[in-house]
Amino acid sequence: MSDSDGFIEEVTEELRRDQMLAKLKRYGWIAVLAVLLIVGGAAFSEYRKAQARAEAEALGDAMLGALDSPEAAERVSALQSVAASDPQASAVLALLTASEQLAADDLEGAVSNLNAVATSGDIPQIYRQIAQFKALTLQAETLDASARKQGFEALAAGTGSLRLLAQEQLALILVQEGDEAGAIEAYQNILSDAGVTPDLQQRALQVIVALGGEPDLGGTVTDEDNG
Repeated sequence: MSDSDGFIEEVTEELRRDQMLAKLKRYGWIAVLAVLLIVGGAAFSEYRKAQARAEAEALGDAMLGALDSPEAAERVSALQSVAASDPQASAVLALLTASEQLAADDLEGAVSNLNAVATSGDIPQIYRQIAQFKALTLQAETLDASARKQGFEALAAGTGSLRLLAQEQLALILVQEGDEAGAIEAYQNILSDAGVTPDLQQRALQVIVALGGEPDLGGTVTDEDNG
């Protein structure tokens, strides 16, 4: 390599360094900002997790404290003073409050609380279904049968864990209406469902026999089979 070639290469390298430094001066803040955002984002995420844990613990302590009251009415009042910002926590608090309202013989208040949960789009579906199911069963003597049917049919048409329990309630309505054949068929459908639990299976068997029907166990598994 000649002296001139070496000089040119040296000058070229110097220019590259100068260009790199100029770019760093001009755009380096972007890289710094990106690093700060990554580090800051991780710190904020940990902060939010810690904050969520603290809020959950505080809510749990508040609910447990409210349940320490000796009288149901006092427990209801204490629970109603507890605040929950998270939709899921709010649902749990409302369900617990409704349970205590029932203990205090406040059926209307309990149903109102449950219906509020059942119709809230912000609350997870499982809580809405539980609230709707409980509200419908509590109104067995006060709500029109057609309205209860409509509610239970909506639950029975879903895929949730309350599906079969809703079918059982529909079968009970048929019994109350004197449609024994329809009730037997409804209970038989429950027996035939792969998701039937032992307790529900036993209840279905007992009602079918009590109505004069002949249970068709088919592929269902009874407690005797399990034994």
